[in-house]
Amino acid sequence: MSDQTSGADAQEVRPTPDSPHVQVHAQYVKDLSFENPDAPQNLANQISQPNIEVSVDVGARNLTAGQFEVELRITANAANGDTTAFVVEVLYAGVFTLHNTAQEKLKQVCLIECPRLLFPLARRIVADTTSDGGFPPLLLEPIDFASLYLQSADEKEPSKTKTKE
Repeated sequence: MSDQTSGADAQEVRPTPDSPHVQVHAQYVKDLSFENPDAPQNLANQISQPNIEVSVDVGARNLTAGQFEVELRITANAANGDTTAFVVEVLYAGVFTLHNTAQEKLKQVCLIECPRLLFPLARRIVADTTSDGGFPPLLLEPIDFASLYLQSADEKEPSKTKTKE
């Protein structure tokens, strides 16, 4: 037998009033761009998988006390040799309130936890957009935003990385 509860017996886990937690107010597409410069020729001649370079950038700005807009920018460039197959760029954002978060942790939460919440929907938008553009869906690998944050802190630059798919 299982000790797990389910259905009506399951209790919702809620943060205590003084525990740190993130409240999501909205998530939205701020900008979306897809370029397919050689259509329809490149769609008819898809012989090999293109070389795909993906870059990720995270930014945050304070809206009001404890409330932030966090932006996740994902850009993917696909090329076959010197020919561009496609370029997709999505700027996906959210409005978050950080409750009971220490001042020294605000930046860390905005650049790690908030993009972690935004990423699954931004990933779906990239996949749907490339599919709608006539290519197989581009399924991005999960991103370790904590590593990006630490890398950024070491380099003293905005949180950026480039990977090859």
